[in-house]
Amino acid sequence: MRLGIGDDAAILRVPPGQELVVSVDSLVASVHFPEDLQASAIGHRALAVNLSDLAAMGATPVWALLALSLPSADEGWISEFARGFFALAERYQVALVGGNLARGPLNITVTVHGFVPSGRALLRTGAQPGDQLCVTGWLGDAADGLQRLQAHMAMTETDTCMQRFCFPEPRIQAGLVLRDIASSAIDISDGLAADLGHLLQASGAGAQLQIDQLPLSSSLLQHRTQDQAVNLALSGGDDYELCFTVPTERMPLLESHAREFGCPVKRIGEITTSNSLQYLRNNNTDWPLPVAGYKHF
Repeated sequence: MRLGIGDDAAILRVPPGQELVVSVDSLVASVHFPEDLQASAIGHRALAVNLSDLAAMGATPVWALLALSLPSADEGWISEFARGFFALAERYQVALVGGNLARGPLNITVTVHGFVPSGRALLRTGAQPGDQLCVTGWLGDAADGLQRLQAHMAMTETDTCMQRFCFPEPRIQAGLVLRDIASSAIDISDGLAADLGHLLQASGAGAQLQIDQLPLSSSLLQHRTQDQAVNLALSGGDDYELCFTVPTERMPLLESHAREFGCPVKRIGEITTSNSLQYLRNNNTDWPLPVAGYKHF
């Protein structure tokens, strides 16, 4: 970075041999989060959901821009928002290099920049028949947490599902490791069924997804039946885990690097030559199709 905050625009340098990966996302009150959600969680989420996109590309985060509109200049709210935002930024050494502040409905737009070695970015287009289908972390927790927040249940630090909605963990380290292992990747923001569908469409492939292999946390199963938990995992959204494919011959490499991910990694299916996504139980019976994931419009 040559010049950050303080002028009309930032001046940024991309190191030789690196490509710049850029993503932008907006969070709108009462659409992407409850309006009464604590400000530190909103700040964390605003950055985390963008860093998740960089993770899915195998990029190292470096810079961010923040455009924030607020109905009023509430100094306490702004301080808490900044605390959540900058705590995560510091963890991943992300520098805020510019932005904008305006009066209006609560809306947060963040643009993130990351570096990836030239030609080595993870894409959605590389899945091949026979590749193994895998995910990081746990699925369905955040959707459960959001539903209970919307029901005005009190959030506690020990409530794992609510915490995973409020403070999602971008899988940056996993994305960096996967650059040398995965054939394709996508982050799970709209639900596994929807986002896996995007990956399959981009790759021109299909998949068999093993329902009984979905990673469901003990916290989720405390609140939901098995079938309810599966449906949240497939279509609930807000997980910000990575869904990726690995050529079979590289699975031992994945297993040998699993400790570097900082989270569990699980195989949940296989890429096929068909153009469809099939949901199977261990007894090879079909699972009823889940509802579609989150729809933006």
